[in-house]
Amino acid sequence: MEYHNPVLLTEAVDGLNIKPDGVYVDVTFGGGGHSREILKRLGPNGKLFAFDQDKDALLNTIDDPRFTLINENFRFLKRFLRFYGAKEADGILADFGVSSHQFDVAERGFSTRFEADLDMRMNQDNKLSAFHVINKYEEEKIAAVLLQYGELRQAPAMAKVIVEERSKQEIKSSEQLKEVLKKFVKHKNEHKVLAQIYQAIRIEVNQEIEALKEFLLQTPEVLKTEGRLSCISYHSLEDRLVKRFIRSGLFEGEPERDVFGNFEVPLKKVGGLIVPSKAEIKDNSRARSAKLRIAEKI
Repeated sequence: MEYHNPVLLTEAVDGLNIKPDGVYVDVTFGGGGHSREILKRLGPNGKLFAFDQDKDALLNTIDDPRFTLINENFRFLKRFLRFYGAKEADGILADFGVSSHQFDVAERGFSTRFEADLDMRMNQDNKLSAFHVINKYEEEKIAAVLLQYGELRQAPAMAKVIVEERSKQEIKSSEQLKEVLKKFVKHKNEHKVLAQIYQAIRIEVNQEIEALKEFLLQTPEVLKTEGRLSCISYHSLEDRLVKRFIRSGLFEGEPERDVFGNFEVPLKKVGGLIVPSKAEIKDNSRARSAKLRIAEKI
């Protein structure tokens, strides 16, 4: 099954500071690019566990005795590592982007390029789909999704039009949705606005922000002391959460400080923000918005 090159491959795996006999976790397996690079650096006694909730990713599984692929959401990281007998890890890698495969398979409904049913589920067993969000959510909730996850200033007006149109007939396809929202999509910025709309709906359908928070909160418990966390984000919402968690162990607000103004954090940042080179962006346009942050368990 065709999956494109992983973004920031060398930098993200370098960030794990791999020990040949260590235990590592790739929580976003996809096409297996990051996993294959980790396995190259592991010795015969090393172990790699990978997570992916999308059944399509199972077709890319790696035939290697050191490798285990777990068909689950990474929000269940600790539970399933324990189930497989791994209580601690030397490193965890996460690439929060939608896989190129998911974008390129028209019927999954992730891409603005194709006519498709409103779906957008990463886990195809989930009941919540893009159809449900657009046709069943209350107007205020649709507006909140578009504003919070798509950062669309016209979100309230968009939600109003969606609710008006669906009262006449259900909005079942991506083309119907584009038609409903066409007055908000000017030709010069068409791609950008549609991408923001799709991003917002996709994040809601897959509960991506909740899953990301649950995952990050578990990482200090799963990592060994001096174990590394390597996270690639593609939009400001995710990157902000990763950055804040590494800095303070919180997603919002300020940590409690002692009388000297100090506070305890479970992780410390390693190096600065890493972004793709111009050459990588030229070779893979998906890399354009990628941001890599690395942290170490204290």
